[in-house]
Amino acid sequence: MASPNKVCFPSFMLRLYGELYHPAESSQNRKGATVVISHPMTGVKEQTAADYARALANAGFYVLTFDAGYQGESTGVPRGLEDPHQRVEDVKSAVSYLTTLKGIIGPGRIGVLGICASGGYASYAAQSDNRICALATVSAACVGRMTRNGGLHEENKENLKAISRSLKAAGQWRTNEANSVPTETPQMFKTDASQIPNNADSFFKDAAAYYGTSRGHHDRSNQRVPPMSYDLMASYDSFIFQHLISPRPLLMIAGTKAQSLHFSKTAIEAAKEPKELFSIEGKNHFDLYDDLSETGPKLVEFFGKYLA
Repeated sequence: MASPNKVCFPSFMLRLYGELYHPAESSQNRKGATVVISHPMTGVKEQTAADYARALANAGFYVLTFDAGYQGESTGVPRGLEDPHQRVEDVKSAVSYLTTLKGIIGPGRIGVLGICASGGYASYAAQSDNRICALATVSAACVGRMTRNGGLHEENKENLKAISRSLKAAGQWRTNEANSVPTETPQMFKTDASQIPNNADSFFKDAAAYYGTSRGHHDRSNQRVPPMSYDLMASYDSFIFQHLISPRPLLMIAGTKAQSLHFSKTAIEAAKEPKELFSIEGKNHFDLYDDLSETGPKLVEFFGKYLA
């Protein structure tokens, strides 16, 4: 397959840099069907998004990946900022960019795939943008609920102390910035497995096994998130209007051992038909970032059916 084309497009006041994959020469003719792929929190387009892009392009789809605002090669300061509303706009802006490629991209044939936090962002985008004709997610999560609950496990419920801690850290960061006090941006989680204690949260162990190894390491993905991100996330919810995606189709994929599985379950419950929760036995949240043995064919089938 040929290398993807480098592209650039606006999103709010930022410039996003992405890659447009063309269908493999020997692949099925999908008549311009195209999938936008949005990467995980702290990730960049060259990691899991690229793996899924290659799989879909080999099956005949055009695919657009991009770095979110403030991240990767895209513009925006402070670097690493996780702003849910910017992230949602990034998805919509990617769709807008595709509509300018007349004669290449099939009108009415644009789908979106969101991975991890982008499963939430893509859901929120699809709820209010009917140009998104089909939505799929892999290991979806909601950063708002994670912030309010003090974690992403199912047993974590809204926690006023966790919210207070997050808002305090965000406020202090903003105060330091206003007063020109140099403050190092902290890492959201460690990627060196040797620095993670045996009793650490399993999610962070799994994260290090992906981001800290050849599976997912990339120099532009350093897991540093400015604390002011947390007051942007605290009042955000990815799935509260999930029913508005219908009658467009929704597919949510998650591993049965994923700490984030409950997000997909509750989001599917809140959605209307057509919808499907596709569970993959024995896989954790990060396994599905680069193990496409079951997710790849399922996504090809899904987008092939609904974008044809």
